Amino acid sequence: MIPALCCATLAAQSGAAAAADAPGVADTESAIGYSYTLPPDWVVIRAAPAPHPAPGSSPLLPKKGTACTDVAETARHGEPASVIVIVDLPFKCFGETMTADDLAGFGSGAADGIKQDFDLMDAVPATYTLGSHPFWIERAKGNPKGRAQPQYTVEIACSLLKNGAVCWMVMAADEASLRVFEQTPVALDGEAATPLVPESAFSEPPAGN
Repeated sequence: MIPALCCATLAAQSGAAAAADAPGVADTESAIGYSYTLPPDWVVIRAAPAPHPAPGSSPLLPKKGTACTDVAETARHGEPASVIVIVDLPFKCFGETMTADDLAGFGSGAADGIKQDFDLMDAVPATYTLGSHPFWIERAKGNPKGRAQPQYTVEIACSLLKNGAVCWMVMAADEASLRVFEQTPVALDGEAATPLVPESAFSEPPAGN
C-alpha cells in the first residue's frame, strides 16, 4: 500500500494540509526521471512544512521502504474540484529496484489506499507502454465515503523508471479534467514526451496475453 497517496487525496479534497494555493503552471520535474506539466489554470496545492523536532528529542530515523513515498505534486481545478496527485518512490531510498513483475502490485496498492476514503465501483484495470516504460492503469467510478454526490472518475496510472516508481492519480469531476490528466505530455527518462494515457489504453490486451 502507498499511504501517502491516500493522505494526499484527503489534503487535496479538504485543503486542511495545504499551506497555500499557488496559481500558475503545475510543472513537475522529478529527480527520479520524469516531467509532467499541467495547464496554467490548475492550482498547485502547497503542502504545509513538516514541524521541526522539539529540542532534546530523538533524531528522526532515515526513511526506508514504503516510507520513502513522496507526494511530488497535488493540483486541483474547478468546483467541485478535480484533483491530480503525483506520487514518487525513489528506489535508492526504497532499498531495492522494482521490476515489471512488481508493477501491478504497486499500482493496486495505490488503488487500495484510495479505498480508505472513496467508495469505488466498476474498476477496470489495463496495461500499456510508453516508449520503453510499462504502465499499469485502473479506472473506476467513485464517491467520497458517506456522500452520494458528486461522482468522480478515479484513474491511476503507474510506471517504473530507472531510478524509481511513480503513480499519477486523478479524481476527475468532469470529462474535461479526465482528458487533461490523460492528454498532458509526460517525458520519462529522457525519452520523447507523449500523452500520459494513450486513447487505446483500455482497448489493448493485458500484458502477458
